[in-house]
Amino acid sequence: MAALQASSLLVSSSSSGCSSKRTITASIQAPKPLRPWLADPSVMITKKLVEELRTRNGYAFAEPLQMDVAQEDRALEPCLSPTPSIETITKLHAILEAVEDIVEMHNNIGEQRDNWNKLLLNSVNMMTLTATTMAAMAAAAPAPSLRACSALLFTVATGMSLVMSKIQPSQLAEEQRNASRLFKQLQSEIKSIFALQSPSASDVKEMMAKMLALDRAYPLPLLGAMLEKFPAKFEPAAWWPRVSNNRRQSRGWKSVANSKRNGWSEDLDVEMRAIVQVLKSKDKQDYLRLGNLALKLNKIMAVSAPLLTGIAAAGLAFGGSTATTVAAIAGVMAAIINGFEHGGQVGMVVEMYRSCAGFFDLMEETIEATLEEEDYSKRENGELFEMKVAMKLGRSLSQLRDLARKSMASCVEGTEVDEFGSKLF
Repeated sequence: MAALQASSLLVSSSSSGCSSKRTITASIQAPKPLRPWLADPSVMITKKLVEELRTRNGYAFAEPLQMDVAQEDRALEPCLSPTPSIETITKLHAILEAVEDIVEMHNNIGEQRDNWNKLLLNSVNMMTLTATTMAAMAAAAPAPSLRACSALLFTVATGMSLVMSKIQPSQLAEEQRNASRLFKQLQSEIKSIFALQSPSASDVKEMMAKMLALDRAYPLPLLGAMLEKFPAKFEPAAWWPRVSNNRRQSRGWKSVANSKRNGWSEDLDVEMRAIVQVLKSKDKQDYLRLGNLALKLNKIMAVSAPLLTGIAAAGLAFGGSTATTVAAIAGVMAAIINGFEHGGQVGMVVEMYRSCAGFFDLMEETIEATLEEEDYSKRENGELFEMKVAMKLGRSLSQLRDLARKSMASCVEGTEVDEFGSKLF
């Protein structure tokens, strides 16, 4: 009845508004159950007004009053991912459980290796200082027993110092701390997938690849898998899959006004390229320079401490007051170097610089891979991507744009940017 009354109303209103006779064709249909979206009176009134305006122009319509706008409604709805399969959810849950277990293992082993550094340093320095004291006493008053005990202590201290220099316990502990932090990031990323969108098979492959890349970058065992502590060339850490397209496609709702470019513009592309240029020329190069210096210093000290304790042990074996005095001096110098190297955790500093350089390497690769993607629908939303870059660099959006303008101006003028890209470290 509602459809019949509405059609009659439109016929009468259109007939009275025209001076000439026109044939009005109205379509009368059987009543249908009201749809949920028609329960709103404002929607009904709007649709009646639209129909009335159309019939006043003198055109006849043979369509029902109850217009189907389901397609229009669907066009404004967010793009939802398909329902995931039970197998996909199960696989992603298995990866999440494995990541949580690995985080706990890295935490435990990191604490253990930090204890190694403290205990081994204390033990080596106590033996070195005790042997030095005995050597000094033997130089003042010759005593074969003191000289023998001192030589034995120096020999053991030399062996333990060689082990410490080889494995670098402070660097091992820093590796485990970095691994724990990065695995926690991966854990949060997997939880976000469950919370924000439907998991897909590509998510499972991506998370698995990231987990395996982290395992290779920060291995748990020492024998056969330990990272080289004194490489020939200092290089940034790499804990992500080395693939040409390692970014995630944007998911979820996209603005209708800017759906074709997905939040990207030519200005934003230029801005991101300028940011990459700053990170390459300033931040990354600075950490590579500092890392090389720290690595060279660590190499010198790692060789010097065992060498000095070995000289002390050899001097005591030959006997004589001069050799004993040299042994005492060498022992003191070895204790100082050990304290500075392992007490100051120079190996940890090397690993910290390596990790920071890797962070900027990852940012460069991510930004460049995103800009190389020509299909904007496959990129992450431009505004969201810009915000993430700003947060990772410890800047606001306005500060990030100012940095990009400085970078572009420096390229034009041939000068160097006077600040670093990151304000966090």
